[in-house]
Amino acid sequence: MPAPVSEIGLFWLLLPLAAAASWFLARKGTDRRRGAQVDRLRSTYFRGLNYLLNEQQDKAIEVFLQIAEVDSDTVETQLALGNLFRRRGEVDRAIRVHQALVSRPTLSSEQKTQAMLELGEDFMRAGLLDRAETLFADLVGAGAPRALAHLVAIYQQERDWHKAIEHARRLEEVTGESHAREIAQFHCELAEQALARGDPHEARRQIDEAFAIEPGSVRALILSARIALDAGDAQTAARAYEQVVEQDIEFVPEVLQPMLSTLSSLGEAQRAENVLRSLIERYPGISPVLALTRLIEARDGIEAAAGFLADQLRRRPSVRGLGALIELEARRDGHRDGAALTLLGELARQLAEGHAVYRCTRCGFGARSYHWQCPGCKNWASVRPVHGLAGD
Repeated sequence: MPAPVSEIGLFWLLLPLAAAASWFLARKGTDRRRGAQVDRLRSTYFRGLNYLLNEQQDKAIEVFLQIAEVDSDTVETQLALGNLFRRRGEVDRAIRVHQALVSRPTLSSEQKTQAMLELGEDFMRAGLLDRAETLFADLVGAGAPRALAHLVAIYQQERDWHKAIEHARRLEEVTGESHAREIAQFHCELAEQALARGDPHEARRQIDEAFAIEPGSVRALILSARIALDAGDAQTAARAYEQVVEQDIEFVPEVLQPMLSTLSSLGEAQRAENVLRSLIERYPGISPVLALTRLIEARDGIEAAAGFLADQLRRRPSVRGLGALIELEARRDGHRDGAALTLLGELARQLAEGHAVYRCTRCGFGARSYHWQCPGCKNWASVRPVHGLAGD
């Protein structure tokens, strides 16, 4: 559930309502300038506006709700109020407002469709997915493309990927907009499910579907590498991992360790070093630097590894890198400050762990591990590694 709207934010949310009410009253004033009802509405409107300007938002909402209940012409005002209630987390109030609208016999077809869409969103926010699904399914039959988009969201939440694919394709047909990236992700989810139940044949079929929709799909490549490793085909897996970083360099943190392990199993140490040196030139993060530091230590010793890492840190400062350098220094034979350096290394590690490693480029959601679908905004493939001093 999103955070409550701030007082200042609420002011700006209600301001359009105030403007709408002002227009309504002006129009009515023209038609029935001497009417007692208009006078009452105008008085109520200014009372609500006064509450709004004095930051008494709850009283203002109640007043504007009264205005909405006076006349059947105020459908847009009621829709806006219900939407505001939902955004504030007051879902029960939003449902009541929108249900009252839907039950009105005087609504036009367009108005009723809009009210039902808003009511369906209320049900989704309340977790009543079955009721929302039924409502949106009816609206799809009535020709409402927005209902299709909501159904796709519901099926994602329910992890019913077959239905999500079906309705996403229908949405493409209706709107003419591509949803290839999302549909490819749905096929990858099905591949994950197939692997979990021990069905690599079905997993490969779903991966092929993902590639057909989104050629070069990074997630499909990673799954292909997993299947190849399970089948004992390390060479194919290594090529798939190399394709991943060629396709999208930002996935280095996700595939670096399995790629290096695969190359090690093949006895291709030089190929691994070449890959790492290439990544260091192209990727701004510290992960490939730390991996190459470990290779240098194994081959040439701690002193050479520490010298290489210190040189790299001058070019790309990193808390994680600093922690690794302190650890190397602490492990040098006979270092008199070994205990103090060990403590500093632990502090550097804790400092690095206190920051998000990944962040969504759409909503800013931060995480310590990678998510194919952002837990915050539900967008696919929008999460990226954080770079810089406290990042990768």
